[in-house]
Amino acid sequence: MAGIYLHIPFCKKACHYCNFHFSTQTTHIQAFVDALIQEIALQKSYLNEPIKTIYFGGGTPSLLNELQLKAIVEAIYSHFDVANSIECTLEANPDDMNPGKLVAWKQLGFNRLSIGIQSFQAPALTWMNRAHTVEQSHAAIDMAKKAGIHNLSIDLIYGTPTLSDEALMADLDWIKKYEIGHVSCYALTVEDKTALKKLIERAQIEDVDPEKQARHFEIVCSTLEAMGMEHYEISNFAKPGFRSQHNSHYWSGQTYLGLGPSAHSFNTVSRQWNIANNALYIQSLSNKQLNFEIEFLTDADRYNEYMMTSLRRMEGFDLDLIQSKFGAKYCTHSIDILETMRSKNFFQQDGNCYTLRNEAKFLADGIASDFFILESAQSS
Repeated sequence: MAGIYLHIPFCKKACHYCNFHFSTQTTHIQAFVDALIQEIALQKSYLNEPIKTIYFGGGTPSLLNELQLKAIVEAIYSHFDVANSIECTLEANPDDMNPGKLVAWKQLGFNRLSIGIQSFQAPALTWMNRAHTVEQSHAAIDMAKKAGIHNLSIDLIYGTPTLSDEALMADLDWIKKYEIGHVSCYALTVEDKTALKKLIERAQIEDVDPEKQARHFEIVCSTLEAMGMEHYEISNFAKPGFRSQHNSHYWSGQTYLGLGPSAHSFNTVSRQWNIANNALYIQSLSNKQLNFEIEFLTDADRYNEYMMTSLRRMEGFDLDLIQSKFGAKYCTHSIDILETMRSKNFFQQDGNCYTLRNEAKFLADGIASDFFILESAQSS
């Protein structure tokens, strides 16, 4: 089964830490929606299997009005083979949510909400330059439940200078009180070309503390797992039956189509990404032209991606699968790297399957990179 991701590149204000493609100039939202619907039509042949998941991300998809969302959803159903039972997710910010919108979203087929809480602590929200308040966060969750949308995911960010261990525990306690089924927890990362990076360089705000982030990661893992949540991906926790099907498709190497500026698509043979410029995106599609770059994946590229995603998932990697999918060269390489890491005790083994021990999970991306085989991909 395939998935569709739609990138809605608009926000009310810029969070200091965000490096995703977005604009705070919202005057051209309708022109963007028209272009997005045109792209849906032009890309109708990209996927050759039924659509099982639809995910509206961003940016802030909850900024779109009911008519705009309805037009996009209808275009998807018009041009793609959509399965009878799908997971349809909308990312929403608490300050955009109200009872009327929630009823409309449910009627449009959205059966899962990913709510950008980030923290239930006012100082942390101020430090991140979030648009919503703590009170709006609580109200948003209550409204969603009353509207009958019970498949809720909450985003939390840990490791910020203002967030103490006790405050983080308080954030996690709300997950238990609200009986949330899915939580995405991210260590605050200082990305290049963000307001946060500039503020830290100018010594206008405190830098993040790696030791504190590692400690917070341990608190998150132990607390959520004690609540009965599976730590099924490095940054994601879910009660049984509440994993994100859409993101699980990404991590397991299944095909997906990305629509909207900067969105990525993958069909197992190549990866492509749309131009990350709203004006040029709209202009191209007004002329019925797609505007993207494409990269044809080598065996090394596919192996590297498998190792990166596998080491972030609770299932880990399988040497037998590597042998059958990539060949003896890659299996031998993996065994050699495992041998060099033996003294570090990063892994636990079950037959030919290897998963990271809890104490190594915070280092997952770095460990994965040690397995990478560096060969140039073919681009055009």
